[in-house]
Amino acid sequence: MTRAELIEQIRIKRSFLCVGLDTDLEKIPPHLLKLEDPMFEFNKAIIDATKDFAVAYKPNVAFYECHGPKGWESLKKTLDYIPKNIFTIADAKRGDIGNTSRYYANTFFDYLNADSVTIAPYMGEDSVTPFFEHENKWVILLALTSNKGALDFQFMADGNNEELYKKVLRKSQEWGADKNLMYVVGATRAEGIGEVRKIVPNHFFLVPGVGAQGGSLEDVANYGWNDDCGLLVNSSRGIIYASNELDFAEKAGESAKGLRDQMASILDKKKF
Repeated sequence: MTRAELIEQIRIKRSFLCVGLDTDLEKIPPHLLKLEDPMFEFNKAIIDATKDFAVAYKPNVAFYECHGPKGWESLKKTLDYIPKNIFTIADAKRGDIGNTSRYYANTFFDYLNADSVTIAPYMGEDSVTPFFEHENKWVILLALTSNKGALDFQFMADGNNEELYKKVLRKSQEWGADKNLMYVVGATRAEGIGEVRKIVPNHFFLVPGVGAQGGSLEDVANYGWNDDCGLLVNSSRGIIYASNELDFAEKAGESAKGLRDQMASILDKKKF
């Protein structure tokens, strides 16, 4: 998907919502476990209920690959089922050098046909650039995360008092452009989103942490906005596990619509 196509979907749907498909067999409604492919059937129902409100879906690959070949099959069926006008994110957090990265890229872009994949930048340029060889595909680079362990490395400063996450932002702009490179920026560090935006004014951000993790949608928009919206705000548990009963899809749709309505209000205020 191109940048222009993504922006157009945000305008049409009045939404910048990404639904995280962190599908856990221990949390999905018990009646689905009797079906041949419970993970896919759950995802299918969630997608049907939320596709009018979401501009992106983000399956977390770990929830699928732990089930071996059957999990990979569920993941592929899920990605194939998502409407083609909706942006897809393989949340895999890969990062390795040379041919290894090239084969990872082939897996997620050719075999699974995802629009994007999340990448850990710790190994540097040659672990990231192979993913840019695929036309109209995106790298979503981990930049400033909201987990407790982010404090271990991301805020370490060099001799010029520049934190590591800022060095990652500046250096990575040499590898990709705003048409194929996004950044993961955690919602629970609202002021940090503003710092990231100063360094990368034109790029899209994938923002996890709104909803169950406590991030504020208003703060994300205030700190992270750019002229093209520039935001994909993810909610996982708050949508897909809104209910564990027979009405799980209906409740997921209601939760997604609630977030979309808040986003539509923000888009209106921003005159987007």
